[in-house]
Amino acid sequence: MDTWTRRKFLVTSGVTAGAALAAGAGAWGVDELLATGSGTPDGEASTLVLVTLYGGNDGLNTLVPAADPHYQDLRGDLAYAEDEVLPLGEGLGLNPGLKNLKKLWDDKHLAVVRGVSYPKPDHSHFRSMAIWQTASPAGPVPSGWLGRWLDRAGDGDPLKGVSVGATLPPLMAGTKTAGAAVRLGGKPLPDAWQRACEELSHQDEDAHPLLRRAATSLGDLRQVSRSFDAKSDSTSGGKDEEDEDGATEGNEGGSAGAESALGAQLDVVARAIEAGVSTRAYSVSLGGFDTHANEKGTQSRLLAGLDRDLGGFLTRVRRTAAGRKVVVAVYSEFGRRPKDNANQGTDHGTAGPLFVLGEPVRGGFHGEQPALDDLTDDDLRTTTDFRAVYATLLREVLGTDPGAVLDGYDKTLAFL
Repeated sequence: MDTWTRRKFLVTSGVTAGAALAAGAGAWGVDELLATGSGTPDGEASTLVLVTLYGGNDGLNTLVPAADPHYQDLRGDLAYAEDEVLPLGEGLGLNPGLKNLKKLWDDKHLAVVRGVSYPKPDHSHFRSMAIWQTASPAGPVPSGWLGRWLDRAGDGDPLKGVSVGATLPPLMAGTKTAGAAVRLGGKPLPDAWQRACEELSHQDEDAHPLLRRAATSLGDLRQVSRSFDAKSDSTSGGKDEEDEDGATEGNEGGSAGAESALGAQLDVVARAIEAGVSTRAYSVSLGGFDTHANEKGTQSRLLAGLDRDLGGFLTRVRRTAAGRKVVVAVYSEFGRRPKDNANQGTDHGTAGPLFVLGEPVRGGFHGEQPALDDLTDDDLRTTTDFRAVYATLLREVLGTDPGAVLDGYDKTLAFL
């Protein structure tokens, strides 16, 4: 099993800016957030909120085929009974902790995309997450998929894409620009560091293009630091302390480098939307899903917290026209194996469900449910390419040509 830490992933992701991102480049803290916005939310612009579940969430105990006898045989004591899950139809039900998502399903604002993965799935956390964040299953590339969207936006606004967390994930790193990292309850960049950024951001027209690009990035970092300044630790919403590798205390599943307080991260997103800031894409995260042991209790706790935080966030943002155009997508780097292991857990697998939720979403099932009696090397078959989800979000939410971002891939789904 991989020793899974955020910093190791950032450095080994294949994204050119990985080392700088791992070192903490970005803006720390949340203050003067309202000053970055117009004061009036833009009711015309759609907003994407991408939720990463780090560690490999068990899809079969999230979208549960409880009526399938193969599931009961494979999972043993880890299996949920039919009367325990929240029924969706087609023999499938949501984990009992996902009550808010069930209500969204009933209101036709939850899309469940089934069997999502990429060609030739990899069981490595690092390789799999790098593929998801760069949208490049064929091999390493020097930019993330939202980073390439930021490159195409071309308006020089460093707040167009924001990651709420201690470091900027590779998905937000482009070749010409990058999103902003906003740390909860942290400190602003030191004055000396900010002065250095300001001095180095001055551009010489005769300089090499790479030097001019670096100068622009440092200027963006300085601007973001001024916009998202420090705030008291009360903004953290009770966030657990992180160690230097991003692990969170008290997390049985292993945090896999994510921030622990998803509700606090979503609070920042909601405040930014209400303030009318220019951000069109947000990245937030929840860790703990590497459930090799004691899975049922750990995952049910994590999913109940995810459900609570997403439900509260969507209820809040629906109060504004801008909030009613928010689309949330929830994914993990892979699912788990259909067969349980000897430790009341499951090991690294392949395909899993992906959730898309919000007012603009056309609820229902998308993609085929992988069959438990037709496994490939004891893993679930991929029935939906993850790039089809990204292509749909790029076209329908961010208003850009998905083929230009996804190396020609432009197949979309009908959930928007």
